[in-house]
Amino acid sequence: MRQRTLGQDGLEVSALGFGCMGISFGYGPATSRDEGLAIIRAAFDGGVTFFDTAEAYGPFTNEELVGEALAPVRDEVVIATKFGFKFENGKQAGLDSRPSHIREVADASLKRLKTDRIDLLYQHRVDPNVPIEDVAGTVKELIREGKVRGFGLSEAGVQTIRRAHAVQPVTALQSEYSLWWREPERDVLPTLEELHIGFVPFSPLGKGFLTGKIDEKTTFDPNDFRNVVPRFTEENRKANLVFVEWLKAFAARKHATPAQIALGWLLAQKPWIVPIPGTTKRHRLEENLGAAAIQLAGDDLREIDRAASQIQVYGARYPEHLQQLVGR
Repeated sequence: MRQRTLGQDGLEVSALGFGCMGISFGYGPATSRDEGLAIIRAAFDGGVTFFDTAEAYGPFTNEELVGEALAPVRDEVVIATKFGFKFENGKQAGLDSRPSHIREVADASLKRLKTDRIDLLYQHRVDPNVPIEDVAGTVKELIREGKVRGFGLSEAGVQTIRRAHAVQPVTALQSEYSLWWREPERDVLPTLEELHIGFVPFSPLGKGFLTGKIDEKTTFDPNDFRNVVPRFTEENRKANLVFVEWLKAFAARKHATPAQIALGWLLAQKPWIVPIPGTTKRHRLEENLGAAAIQLAGDDLREIDRAASQIQVYGARYPEHLQQLVGR
């Protein structure tokens, strides 16, 4: 797989990364340990060198799984993880990006990941109670100490990105971006390009909707995050099928799948964009990896933009309490 570079310091990663969250968290019951290890190792065998996890996924169990899966090839991969939440009785209990807590999390993550350095350490969500300069300064110290290689932000707003970058150059921003959610194009992408910061889109397949396998009749596991997402109500899923039907037709003309076109479109936007689709299924992994070979010409991209601009997407991407945590 081709490589891409994130940030000024030249963090080199595969053009497609692998989002590990869904193995342990967010989309229903966690997969078994053996299945989790197998899919991560299959991603590596397929050319992926960039793996994304967080202490919040589980919590904690996803990091342990990633650490075990990648230990034999540790020097051949880039591992990203995150800090920024506090936990009580195994559940998230608010934000915490105090410098002392960042250090505690980094040390704990290193142990769970079975490694001596974190390649990319993100602040998972901006903490309004801690100046971003203090956060960036703490990660800068961890970089000096050799525990961390690069500093990342997740779902941060433009002013926060600039303030953080002035203290410690930001390697990458991770935020939602897809054919189904294009708000980053307005202010975020121009800022990242100006500052030479990489972009790591999560949910590049619209939390599964852009695969074409979800409709208004789909039922989700009671623990599936999508149950509380307005965009995934039965009514909105039915309305949003118009978008997916168009995508299916376009993909068929290109002898590709809707997921491959959605990922190929992201890769075509900027050379410093690295999507991180995740899956627990081997055939989906192979399908996603096939997107790295998709070539969309200028006419293709213009056609996609025209169609997308004419199709309304219904429903917010987050419930209100989670929407308040983004764009700060």
